[in-house]
Amino acid sequence: MRIRSKTIFSNSSLRTTAETETKKISYWLEKLFRQGEKKEAEEEKISLQRETERQMQEEGLEDAVKEHSRKVGTDQHILEDMIAKSNRILISISSVFPWDFFPDTINVEETRVTIIQRQLFASQAHSVDIKTISNVFLDSDLFFASLTIVSRTFEENNVKIMKLRKKEAILTRRLIEGLRMFIEKDIDTSKYSTVELINKLKELSTTGIVL
Repeated sequence: MRIRSKTIFSNSSLRTTAETETKKISYWLEKLFRQGEKKEAEEEKISLQRETERQMQEEGLEDAVKEHSRKVGTDQHILEDMIAKSNRILISISSVFPWDFFPDTINVEETRVTIIQRQLFASQAHSVDIKTISNVFLDSDLFFASLTIVSRTFEENNVKIMKLRKKEAILTRRLIEGLRMFIEKDIDTSKYSTVELINKLKELSTTGIVL
């Protein structure tokens, strides 16, 4: 006769096993929960980074548009300023006929001096920027005066115009020297009218700044 063996589990062993299983389940549930939180945090971080990049791109585009508009406005203002200055003749003098059968002419603008030398069947025009003029010499005799303009852009370094009226020659030299002073000090002359600018240059010459 075979006797069957029986395994008898106590209540304490069953409780221990149940608690162990419960702990395992809790551990894995908590781990899954934390992984889910971590994934959500990473996704939120990535989303925030993308949003930040998008905003930066939009701001960069907006800044680029503003900078372009500002540059266009500045360039347009500079161009208008250059055109205005190049078209404003402050003084124009010529050598005296008939002592000079083919009178030469000096035109003084805000940024340059144009010298027109005439001959029988020809004429030559030389334009020189005020900023390149290094000196202006005035010579006078009993009746007339001559102006010698020295510039590094001339082939022979200077151009001389003779048989000028003395008062006109003196005023022309003062205006050129005054404009040289304005350019050296980076003074914007476009805000003055032609009459105002000439008066300012005359004031410079009378205060001894320009001889």
